[in-house]
Amino acid sequence: MPVTLWGHLFRHARAYVLGGVMLLGFQVAMNRIDWQSKACVDEIFSGDPRGVVRPASFMLGLAVIAFVLRLASRWFIFNAGRDVEYEVRRLLLDRLHKLGAAFYRKMSAGEIMSRSTGDLLQVRLLFGFGVLNMINVVFAFGSALQVMLRISLSLTAASFVMVPFLVVTTRSLSKGLFARTRSNQEAIGRLSDVLQTNLAGVRVVRSFALEARERRRFDAANEAYLHAGLALARLRGLMFPMVGAVASLGVLSCFFWGGRLLVLGPEHGGISQGEFFAFWLALGRVTWPLIALGFSLSIVQRGRASYARLKEIFDAQQEVTDGGSAPVAISGALSVRGLTYTHGDRAVLSDVSFELPKGRSLAIMGRTGSGKSTLALLLARLLPTPERTVFVDGMDVCSLPLSTVRGAIGYAQQDAFLFSTTVARNIAFSLEDPDSAEAMEKVRVAAREAQVLEEALGLPESFDTVVGERGVQLSGGQKQRIALSRALAREPVILVLDDPLSAVDAKTEAAILDAISRQAAERTVLLITNRVAAARRCERIAVLDEGKVAEQGTHDDLVRAGGIYALFDREQSVKHELESLGEAV
Repeated sequence: MPVTLWGHLFRHARAYVLGGVMLLGFQVAMNRIDWQSKACVDEIFSGDPRGVVRPASFMLGLAVIAFVLRLASRWFIFNAGRDVEYEVRRLLLDRLHKLGAAFYRKMSAGEIMSRSTGDLLQVRLLFGFGVLNMINVVFAFGSALQVMLRISLSLTAASFVMVPFLVVTTRSLSKGLFARTRSNQEAIGRLSDVLQTNLAGVRVVRSFALEARERRRFDAANEAYLHAGLALARLRGLMFPMVGAVASLGVLSCFFWGGRLLVLGPEHGGISQGEFFAFWLALGRVTWPLIALGFSLSIVQRGRASYARLKEIFDAQQEVTDGGSAPVAISGALSVRGLTYTHGDRAVLSDVSFELPKGRSLAIMGRTGSGKSTLALLLARLLPTPERTVFVDGMDVCSLPLSTVRGAIGYAQQDAFLFSTTVARNIAFSLEDPDSAEAMEKVRVAAREAQVLEEALGLPESFDTVVGERGVQLSGGQKQRIALSRALAREPVILVLDDPLSAVDAKTEAAILDAISRQAAERTVLLITNRVAAARRCERIAVLDEGKVAEQGTHDDLVRAGGIYALFDREQSVKHELESLGEAV
């Protein structure tokens, strides 16, 4: 699909052409009405008013035709504008789904929402009302000019004395309008960002008693938007009176020179009463579009500025690219060979290798910052995975369609994200029909496996309880287990769990580990954890240290080796004993 202004115009060329033809027909009908009005007035002043009936009847019929054509032109062009808005909105969401973490670090959620709403509205106006008015100005000018030139060349020249001034005025103002419109849209984007972050983090703001500081930050952004809006309003307010004043020069010239020609009469090189009336109608038809030209240019410039802001999203560099289009069946064997990943100048992972056969389980352990979560993101291709480093069933994941890789890998992230909807819909998010009875049964099974079923049933509206923005109504442990339920409900071929036990107590941890063991019997499981009790449930363990695989083996082998894993085992054993003593006391 096109991502340029001209591309959208060409894509809907049929609608715009049909709308343009309707506008042309409308202006032709108005042209004929001008001539019939001349005949009516001349008949009245001829002394035989009965001759008015025929041209008046023609005028009535032409007026009906003009009404239908005018309505049809708006139907075609305004619908095309709506279709462009629909397409751009779809393109925008599709692009946002494909862009990676680097883009979202540069552009905030509030800024993206501003562009997705306010800027998109301006684009719709550009492709609807803006296009219609620009086409109508051309046809109205041609239609009226034919009448005016045939009646009097000198009167036409006198009436158009303002056109050079009009061109200069609109050209100079439109440049400033584009710049101020863009500044205004950027200001509202910053304001939206401040508001969005305050709404999402309202509990944090309250807990630190920072309401006053955040109000000041909001007031500063609000004031900047106010100044940008007023600057734009001043220029727009100046444009319409200036254009109207310049156009009024033509009206004054018409009356001055037209009155002189009317006094002379047709016999002495002047014009008749009917010709003056027809000329006045034609001038009125071209004067209003010229006056409205400032408004039309305003819409065009605002639409261009808004589309330029949207195009920044369309043109953003896509970090993770699709490897193909043909779907591939995946059974579940996972292989990592010499995986190295850098962030800036720092190597997050260095020459990481391990094998995870189909239907087996592997635990990844390591200290904070050792690269465990980055590894999980690379496996699911949520970061740009280096080519020929990660393989599923012997196939390079970079050569496979993203939908195939991500469809086969169920990923439960460490920082559990919940949507502002019900518990059931959060768990059933990846299912085809989340509201079906079959989906609800899967939701219950997954919630039971993740040890959150009883708590979900105990909520005010059970599974229909809305969890709030990012799950704000739930505890950290509940959010984590609901996110785990979401991954389990999907029933993926490969299950990647990024520290799913960090926010649960020991009893719940043991029950979840039993569930993970059951999952490992049905699918390939990669468990990222800091807990030895969880890692020892897996068939093999790999220990990361400063981005490198320091140790690999079974629990017993690694304990006997006396390395990093053995240190983790001793530390956690001592901690568990101290906690047990504390409970006993």
